Amino acid sequence: MRRLVACLSPFRSARTGPGLTAVVLACAIVALPSAASAQAAAPTTTVILGASVVNLNGGPAVANAAVIITGDRIVTIGPAASTAIPQGAEVIRAPGRWIVPGLMNMHTHYGLVLPGRQGAELANESEAALALRMAANARMSLMSGVTTTRSTGESKGADYALRRSIDRGEVIGPRMFTAGETLNVTGGHGWSIGEEGLDSPDAFRRAVRRRAFDGAEWIKIAISGGIADTHGDIAASHMTKDEVAAVTDMAHRHSLKVTAHSGSPGATLEAVEAGLDCVEHGYFLTDEVLGRMVDKGVWLVPTIVVAQRTVMEFFKKIGSPDWYLARVTSVGESHFNMLKNAIKRNVKIALGTDQFPYEPNDGTTATIREAQYYVEAGMTPLQALRAGTIEAATLLGIQDRTGSVEAGKLADIIVTEADPSKDIRALRGIKLVMKSGVVYRNDLAK
Repeated sequence: MRRLVACLSPFRSARTGPGLTAVVLACAIVALPSAASAQAAAPTTTVILGASVVNLNGGPAVANAAVIITGDRIVTIGPAASTAIPQGAEVIRAPGRWIVPGLMNMHTHYGLVLPGRQGAELANESEAALALRMAANARMSLMSGVTTTRSTGESKGADYALRRSIDRGEVIGPRMFTAGETLNVTGGHGWSIGEEGLDSPDAFRRAVRRRAFDGAEWIKIAISGGIADTHGDIAASHMTKDEVAAVTDMAHRHSLKVTAHSGSPGATLEAVEAGLDCVEHGYFLTDEVLGRMVDKGVWLVPTIVVAQRTVMEFFKKIGSPDWYLARVTSVGESHFNMLKNAIKRNVKIALGTDQFPYEPNDGTTATIREAQYYVEAGMTPLQALRAGTIEAATLLGIQDRTGSVEAGKLADIIVTEADPSKDIRALRGIKLVMKSGVVYRNDLAK
């Protein structure tokens, strides 16, 4: 028995204390099993029949396959002609299509606020309004084919509440990992007047402990300037070596990984030597820095889409000021050249956008356009597909659970019209989205 539900989930703000509450809303009426039926009924079985399963290791696809999903797991993958279909299974026929893992986006901000008209409109956004907006963005992200995300800087504890509501099935959205609020120095990237900056190793240690208590899986630090700063050098180095080392030491003691917003070669090199796990953006990284990242096994999440020409429509839509657009333009060429060099040097790369995963961009979404830029910068289509699936899962440490279409893994699946391992633009033709065995979008009959 299925019913239509719209869910409200109260939460307490991690930042403002137990006296304030906000609301997370499932932003569309959706079909979900009732609690009673979910407890009483056995796991449902779904079969996707007739599509070919892409092999992320470069081997031949399983052509005309039967993919059997029971509950949230893939249980069998085999040729349709010789695979027994369980009695009573729901069959989704997808002849001639292609099955690939659900996409992953490793740099998201569901509560994104940028300078300009949009920023002014959201200047006094309440906790409730923020939660509603983030829930809407999470829902649209999942519907666009993104089944797992990593939030790299949110506010007011809304990311923890949203993650909890998604995990409980109260809200539709991707599987979420989060870094909570970004850690920054006084006057540094992401800092605002009136906020308490972190200005010593001990201050950063305390902040890491707080993020661990809040439930973050990652710690994000801002070690350089950024595009959204009203002034100052994007390549400026904001944190001291001792401060970065304090963060990585304390985070690793809590089994948390550390990623850094950075456009600075010098700051990035210091952070890599101090045990950094991942770099965001990397606008001006040099060959020396990229080489040390390879030596140390440090990941790069390029977010290349935010500094290229196709993003300008988004910035116009939100009313970005001229100074902001000028800063975007100032990093575009260097950013793209850095990405080309990183690919040549075999830096470990996971896909991330710094835009909403579903945000329209060049006739597709930001997530898919990001993958296309990787191909334009030198990746093969298969490598770009891996960056947005199994490589991202490896960055998160969940490659044993998801990131590829294999028996025993979570059924995070998209179905496309063509093979994206041969032409990454095939991701523009997503026809079905499944997360943990639940179909959230099915355009196959259209």
